[in-house]
Amino acid sequence: MKTIQLNINKVLGQISKEQIFAQAEQAKHRNKTLEEGTGKGNDFLGWLHLPSSITEAEINDIQATADRFRATCDVVVIVGIGGSYLGAKAVIDALSGTFDPVENKKPIITFAGHNIGEDYLYELSAFLKGKSFGIINISKSGTTTEPALAFRILKKQLEDTVGKEEAKNRIAAVTDKAKGALKTLADKEGYKTYIIPDNVGGRFSVFTPVGLLPIAVAGINIKQLIKGAADMENATSSNVAFENNLAEIYAVTRNELYNNGKKIEILANFSPKLHYVSEWWKQLFGESEGKEGKGIYTASVDFTTDLHSMGQWIQDGERSIFETVISIAKPQYRMEIPTDKQDLDGLNFLAGKRVDEVNKMAELGTQLAHVDGGVPNIRIELPELNEYYLGQLIYFFERACGISGYLLGINPFDQPGVEAYKKNMFALLNKPGFEEENKAIQSKINS
Repeated sequence: MKTIQLNINKVLGQISKEQIFAQAEQAKHRNKTLEEGTGKGNDFLGWLHLPSSITEAEINDIQATADRFRATCDVVVIVGIGGSYLGAKAVIDALSGTFDPVENKKPIITFAGHNIGEDYLYELSAFLKGKSFGIINISKSGTTTEPALAFRILKKQLEDTVGKEEAKNRIAAVTDKAKGALKTLADKEGYKTYIIPDNVGGRFSVFTPVGLLPIAVAGINIKQLIKGAADMENATSSNVAFENNLAEIYAVTRNELYNNGKKIEILANFSPKLHYVSEWWKQLFGESEGKEGKGIYTASVDFTTDLHSMGQWIQDGERSIFETVISIAKPQYRMEIPTDKQDLDGLNFLAGKRVDEVNKMAELGTQLAHVDGGVPNIRIELPELNEYYLGQLIYFFERACGISGYLLGINPFDQPGVEAYKKNMFALLNKPGFEEENKAIQSKINS
């Protein structure tokens, strides 16, 4: 079986291969620190061996629940935010038909709880009227504002439509094993419940029921997704030589570029199906490394679309960036460019070529232009876009993120900064217990 490929040759004008390989011992040490659980945040390393440790019984149980949703629901709403929705959204969007007729999508997968948009929730509620729908509510605590608010609204709509007794058969909860508001409610109401492991953070949770249940409901083969991840788990072990270890090489390369003044990493793709893979990646690395005044800023673009908007800045803007490009070697379908007798668009020179050949030349041309413009370029190639290789890619990024964070000298598994806005928001909304914070904020507003 093939694996994803990593190419760093186009960064060597900015940093040398000797610089990268000089960090091999450090990378190996950081990788072993992950495996031995002796580093910062070591109580959140449950993701590390998750692909190889998940059992057949666990997979079958998830699949059985997914099959029940698929058989009974026209629409399934996934409620969650951050890592509780981005991983599933990334895989589902990447592996689903972009223009499949609605009648062929059973169930339709939609998302809520990832924003506080009144119009969004109103329109979702209107869309669900007259449809048989179910809810998968994903929250460790059950009190995170965005998903809790959405679930309260959707739960009421479902119960008003089908009754409380039937509603409990159309709701699944993915939550803490022992405590929290959602766990309490799920036990009381009798919802089918799955556990978010205590030692797995949200952004690393794709291979837990957080990601696997929604992905299975979408009809995607979770066994192949897990198999790809398990194979990459072996391929990125600390026992694998540095020169063959994709995660270690990527982690070192991006840190060497960072130390050389490249403070922004842009993840680019040449397939629109990978848009939400980029969104998931941004959270994975941004939330893991952006702390203590350190960390590469993560951004993303969809090419060739964004070459007509962000292309100018990437080509000629401040030289504080590097690119990591995800490329798919073999598209799923084949389409050739036809001949046109009038040739008014001047494209007959492309007649008979595949659209993907044009896309690949656009990719190569962009890489050469950006490298010439002072933008180092890392390239990741998937043999094709399917469950197996997407599982490899996700685990590769997770492993590399852990190694990279340790190389940076921070705890890659906490996120203390995300609480600041919540405290202000609760105080402004007069949540009980936030009276002193409200006074302090009002003073700031009025000063």
